[in-house]
Amino acid sequence: MTNDQLRSALRELNAERDLTVAFAYVHSSHWPGQNMLTIKRAMLIPDEADHLIKVTDGNSIYIVEAEHVAWLKIG
Repeated sequence: MTNDQLRSALRELNAERDLTVAFAYVHSSHWPGQNMLTIKRAMLIPDEADHLIKVTDGNSIYIVEAEHVAWLKIG
């Protein structure tokens, strides 16, 4: 997935929906599910000069690298 594809997919976020991201190549037999990130009431931050994909829940900012995303759930 490219940054443009990820940004396009995340445009669905409107601070009323949750986002779950599963990351590829992250495996832990000791802590199953640690390759996933869930952000409640997520909102995409508009593109900035650094061109990073940033998502916020209003309290924190999460930076997501497109090449490490296996799948997304918006809902």
